[in-house]
Amino acid sequence: MLDAAARRVLDRPLARVAGVLDRPWLSPDRLTAAGLVLGLGSAAAAAATWWWPALALWLVSRLADGLDGPLARRRRAAGAPADAGAGGFFDITADFLVYGAGVLGVALGVTAGGDPWQPFAAVLLAYYVNGAAFLAFSSLAERAGRQLDDGRSLSFLGGLAEGTETIVVHALWLLFPVFAWQLAWVWAAVVGVSAVHRMVAGHRALR
Repeated sequence: MLDAAARRVLDRPLARVAGVLDRPWLSPDRLTAAGLVLGLGSAAAAAATWWWPALALWLVSRLADGLDGPLARRRRAAGAPADAGAGGFFDITADFLVYGAGVLGVALGVTAGGDPWQPFAAVLLAYYVNGAAFLAFSSLAERAGRQLDDGRSLSFLGGLAEGTETIVVHALWLLFPVFAWQLAWVWAAVVGVSAVHRMVAGHRALR
């Protein structure tokens, strides 16, 4: 829901940072890999209940993830050859791995103190359905020539729960772990509603 507004605010600052980072040795894929490693580190820190290091790693991880696209676009504008989608593929699979690991890490951290695990399982189920809906839409829309082009590698159907909200909720878990399982129930419901919306909207768009 907030991705479009966030992109309007952040696109220029991220493009400027990408310009500063534009060095021959740093590729968009390496930024994606850095975001992946940092995100997994955040999950491991959360599992160990090191909440503040987990939060710092999470935020830096998402910053790296936000910079790989602007750097790739900058390179293409400068005449670098475009790939067939390898960068976008790596980016989206890394995101899914980081988000899933983040949920698992927080769940392991809070359940060690006696909190319930079921809300986090519900979040993972909602992530699974939501991801299946928008990835299936992106693939079929490409085949049907009905892509939604907003500059990203895939056709993203808008929804109540998008990347911006996911970053914020995961950060809130790490800031307030004592309330993490209650937030997880709410977040599972929000992502579930978003998944149903994407299923309906995607079906209508492809009819």
